[in-house]
Amino acid sequence: MYPFLQGSRVVECASFIAAPSCALHLSQLGAEVVRIDPVGGGPDFGRWPLARNGASLYWEGLNKGKKSVAIDLSKPRGRQLAADLITAPGPDRGVFVTNFPKDGFLAHGALAQRRPDLITVRVMGWSDGGSGVDYTVNAAVGLPFMTGDAASADRPVNHVLPAWDLMTGAYAAFAVLAAERHRLRTGQGQEVLLPLSDVALACLGHTGQIAEVLEDGDRPRLGNALYGAFGRDFLTRDGERLMVVAITRRQWTGLVASLQLHEAVESLQSALQVSFERDEGQRFTHREALFPLVERAIAERPLAEVAAAFEAHDVCWSRYRTLSQSLAEDPRLSLDAELFTRLQQPSGLSYPAPGAMGTFGGASRRPVVRAPHLGEHTDEVLAEVLTLSAAQIGELHDAGVVAGPA
Repeated sequence: MYPFLQGSRVVECASFIAAPSCALHLSQLGAEVVRIDPVGGGPDFGRWPLARNGASLYWEGLNKGKKSVAIDLSKPRGRQLAADLITAPGPDRGVFVTNFPKDGFLAHGALAQRRPDLITVRVMGWSDGGSGVDYTVNAAVGLPFMTGDAASADRPVNHVLPAWDLMTGAYAAFAVLAAERHRLRTGQGQEVLLPLSDVALACLGHTGQIAEVLEDGDRPRLGNALYGAFGRDFLTRDGERLMVVAITRRQWTGLVASLQLHEAVESLQSALQVSFERDEGQRFTHREALFPLVERAIAERPLAEVAAAFEAHDVCWSRYRTLSQSLAEDPRLSLDAELFTRLQQPSGLSYPAPGAMGTFGGASRRPVVRAPHLGEHTDEVLAEVLTLSAAQIGELHDAGVVAGPA
């Protein structure tokens, strides 16, 4: 964690990945994040992966360092309390992150009547308000038909990483800071609508894929081959599978030198009248001629020999491993790095948890803070933010409007 946003408060009322990850990024840069949780937990409170005792490791991971206030949002008084917290007065306050429907009881227009400079960042599925998650948006934009082998052309292949959720969360954090800077200059609040579908389309546009499909049609499936340059998986003599990539000129010349392929590559270049060294596109165009050369050279050697040659020539490559293998074997992925802090989490488990992803030279990295117990900060926040008395807070508990630690 870093202190750059210290003094700022963000109120989060959200579930799943995109909006909670937005507030997580802000928290790990120093903002105080107050989560409004439904009593008993929201729809992601028990989401997999789970600890053996049933606690959600997913929820713990996304909510590190936040405060949890448990409110029964089905009750009018509970909804009033949520609005009170979101629009509480004070500088560096009035920032709200949510994935609740834009026309519901947490609509920006209604909240802004109470605090005109309110900033709301609202994560959505589709721009028309329709329900959508990463996997359905991904299916709609066509990526599962670019993934997989050409032989399975009629069967889509889902990606296991929720890319649009994670991209949307990161962009939402950026949007919060941009809107806050605008408010600092003008005094004006605003609502930022951020649909996953817009993030997906924008990313495909940024990387040229929309222009490509308008020009040439849908991209064919390539299996594990890299589009537009040289790259694919290869098998060593002792059965280890490697991913090898040569995008830059240096990566290509290093690969050729490491596998002693100069003569074979020169012969192929002469026959085709091309330069693989100067033009990465030619490596892709003629991949079916180049792949067998590299495939044979790697298949003749054990992993240790290939690895030594690759490292000596700065080849861009990696061995395929499971996550557990990588964490145990690769020092670059060490859980002892400064990125991680070992935490005793509400699940009862102790394990390394990551902090801010960037390393800032202008401040020292602070330890990561564990996730809250559900409702752990209910009384504290109601007293400090809304200045409710102990008697008033007690009445809310008695009425079932709020709850303490679960």
